[in-house]
Amino acid sequence: MKKFTGSIILLFLCAAAHAQQDPLYAQYLNNPFLINPAYAGSINMLTASVQYRTQWAQFAGNPVTVAATAHMPMIEKKMGLGFQLIEDRIGESRNTEFNAAYSYKLNLKNSVLSFGLQAGLIQFSNNPDDLNIFDPDDPNFFPYSEIKFNTGVGLLITSDKYLMSISVPRLLPATVSQGGDPIEVYNRNVYLMGAYLMPLTEKIRFKPSVLLRYAANNPISADVNASLVMLDTYSAGLFTRNFNTYGVLMNMRFKKFYFGYVFELPTNQSVGTNFTTHEVMIGFRFKALNFHDPLTINNF
Repeated sequence: MKKFTGSIILLFLCAAAHAQQDPLYAQYLNNPFLINPAYAGSINMLTASVQYRTQWAQFAGNPVTVAATAHMPMIEKKMGLGFQLIEDRIGESRNTEFNAAYSYKLNLKNSVLSFGLQAGLIQFSNNPDDLNIFDPDDPNFFPYSEIKFNTGVGLLITSDKYLMSISVPRLLPATVSQGGDPIEVYNRNVYLMGAYLMPLTEKIRFKPSVLLRYAANNPISADVNASLVMLDTYSAGLFTRNFNTYGVLMNMRFKKFYFGYVFELPTNQSVGTNFTTHEVMIGFRFKALNFHDPLTINNF
């Protein structure tokens, strides 16, 4: 039974590699820059982080994502610059991506409107040599490795109480040649995100948020989060993705550093409760330019 289940999931992973979408991030509010270039420079310091996500951790060849980002405001906070390095692995398929991002900011009466643009390169590769393939002439298992250019855009509105965002991090669909046949390895994803901060007491605030993802020929995916923020230092909450995956979120800030952890547990309606997911993030913020303000508290 275990071998049968493993074979079924392996087939799913191979199919997923041919229709690869963006990596999943449960901690999207901790680092919106990963899905929206307009967020570059939104925090009034140099901000850098590393994020690691292992999905269905008990299964070999499970999806794993590692992301490193850095961004900061420039020219008296009117512009932002940032960089991303992302590796996404599923089975024997691997996507490695580097992006540079730019944002321009307009100060409104009680909020900031940001426009963002990013551009970079993605290497799509697949090397099934380590698999025990029944038919080595099956074109679905031929290796490939190609580098593609991509670009993305985003729009962001932030204030002390709310955040609204729409973005397309990678505008261009991508195809590669596998065994002489073109296959689609990436389809455009659209993100719509919103969050609100509601005071409950002087020290505790309630932060609900929603993230919607859409890709052509795929159903809309929805993350719904609800967290409590305490003393602007600690937060903990619950979330669901499409009401078939549930999890807990925990975050902590300590001086210049911040940490985040997510535990996800799918239901039997998705892949079964035996396959858990873990996501860890560590980051730091510090003053890099004269106008950076390390005392600023960013709610989003």
